[in-house]
This record gives sequence, structure tokens and C-alpha cells, in this order.
Amino acid sequence: MSTVSLVYFSWVRERIGKGEETLELPANIVTVADLLAHLKTLGEQYEAALEHQNVIRAAINQEHVDHGEPIAGAREIALFPPMTGG
Repeated sequence: MSTVSLVYFSWVRERIGKGEETLELPANIVTVADLLAHLKTLGEQYEAALEHQNVIRAAINQEHVDHGEPIAGAREIALFPPMTGG
């Protein structure tokens, strides 16, 4: 297991009901996509926030990454909705 700090922004934060948390992740959580799938199993609020996980953006240690990115060694993973212009 590894410990990771998760930070949630915008409506992801609103739906989950918290801005950040620290989680112990099972060894089989290797990529951002694995993490999103795992989070959806943690309860209805996570499932609602990540229902359309393909639109969720991620950053590892404050660098934007795609869902295939390995999370090994991540100190912080941020999850947020797509950016909108305006």
C-alpha cells in the first residue's frame, strides 16, 4: 500500500464533500485511471463526482497528466473538471 494526498477542485470537491484527503491505496492502483476507478468504489458521493471519469482532469505534483500516467511516487494528486474558457 502507498499513501497519497488527494486534492479536489470545483464541482468534484462539491460532490465529494471535501477539498482534500489522504488515502492508503492498494498496490494494484498503478495509474490515474486505476485511482479514479478505485475512488468510485468509496461511496455514492465519489461515484457521483467521478461518474464521467473521462472528463476529469488530473495533476500529479502540480503537473497535468493523462489518465494512463503512473502514480508511483506521487506526493499529491489533484482532480478537477475540465477548464472552461471565458
